[in-house]
Amino acid sequence: MSFQWPLALVGLIAVPLLLALYVSRDRDRVVFARRFGNPALLPNLVDRTPSWRRHLPFAVLLAALGAMVVGVARPHATISVRREEATVLLDIDVSRSMTATDVKPSRLGAARFAAEAFLRRIPKKFRLGVVSIGTRATVAVPPTADRQLATRALRSLRPSEGTAIGDGLALSVRLAKRERASDGSIPPTAVLLISDGAQQGGATPLEAAVQQAKAAHIPIYAILVGTESGTVTVTMTGGFNAVVRVPPNPEALSQMAAATGGRFFTVRNDARLREVYERLGSHLGNRNESRELTDVFAGGSALLLLAGGALSMLWFRRVP
Repeated sequence: MSFQWPLALVGLIAVPLLLALYVSRDRDRVVFARRFGNPALLPNLVDRTPSWRRHLPFAVLLAALGAMVVGVARPHATISVRREEATVLLDIDVSRSMTATDVKPSRLGAARFAAEAFLRRIPKKFRLGVVSIGTRATVAVPPTADRQLATRALRSLRPSEGTAIGDGLALSVRLAKRERASDGSIPPTAVLLISDGAQQGGATPLEAAVQQAKAAHIPIYAILVGTESGTVTVTMTGGFNAVVRVPPNPEALSQMAAATGGRFFTVRNDARLREVYERLGSHLGNRNESRELTDVFAGGSALLLLAGGALSMLWFRRVP
């Protein structure tokens, strides 16, 4: 929490000072009463003493005073509010290594299934596009609010050969720049890249694509899928099959996420990938906004003053 007028908080000194005066006055009251009577005879005059109740109205008054002083300081708090419009470009690696089954049913299958959970998580007004990254980068579906269309695009993804990540990111940046919110502005955009390694092929260098995303203020959330034990079967010349290891390569994905202000995740199984999607859906669906809380503290102070006065009138027929 921050304050527009922090010097006003000096007024909070009045709270402990008034408390000290109240305690001193309460002690003097007992001493003064002893001068004119015997405190031991007091139970014969009243059936019970107010005990803690006689202090409660004053305690409420002090709380109201403290809330009033904080309100004068114009407090601001950063709160999370739900976004109304945003664009998410889902870039999915469909290279041959994504057919490895170290993540069930396969790396590509796990990514596709979890993406559907992500679609259910983000707000309905969000527009989502799907970009397929293989030997070439292609638009499976342009940004749309139609969840069924996006789901069909995800299910239509098929394995390819290379991994033109640079082309995919550059294509996503171009798609994002075409988007417009209801007020005509470019809505907040993020790229979710799911891959198991670094770039292989493509016309756009990875560094250039990352710079384009950074210049457009588009964070890249990179999700690394796969384990060190991943393998694929490759048909060699002459019809022979060979088992090739395809361990994930996290360095490039981690660097591009850091360079653009996104985050990097490592996924070891399909259940964990679903958790990542849900977290990202919650993160992208909200934004931090500074709100002034003066009215909250002012209203709370007024309610406390009314409560203290009501208790004093009800219990003791007097105003505190």
